Amino acid sequence: MLGQGITASPSQQLTTAMVNRALASEGAETVSRLPAPVPSPSVRLGGVAMPITRATPARSQPLVPVSPQAGTVLSSAGGTVVVLCEQAGAYLQSWSPQQGYEANSVVRGPGGGPQVSFTSSQGKVTMFLRCRGGVPSAAVHTSWGRDE
Repeated sequence: MLGQGITASPSQQLTTAMVNRALASEGAETVSRLPAPVPSPSVRLGGVAMPITRATPARSQPLVPVSPQAGTVLSSAGGTVVVLCEQAGAYLQSWSPQQGYEANSVVRGPGGGPQVSFTSSQGKVTMFLRCRGGVPSAAVHTSWGRDE
């Protein structure tokens, strides 16, 4: 068994030229099996054949969805919130804690007084959110160490 290898049939090392020839003949076979292309209509202008293309109708709707309403970004030492003023009051759209903090005690609103607390090993930052005259704002309460 030694010297015979692990395959049943002997193998042959291929050169780059051999591989290229095999790929070229395989590509020619594939192309010959494809249906003939349909010629596109054209018109001759000044002896040059110019393809005729159809104009696509304009779209009445945008391709990219538009967000319904953008909120206002408010920041604190513990994190950032996005607040939207609705008819019923402030609504907490999203929140993102700063590095080292985590969000908890989230009340989105609009009823019930929207708020979010960001806590870390150092303390707690709570943002109480409201809208006055359609403008969002935050009252921020910070407690460090044992002051909670």
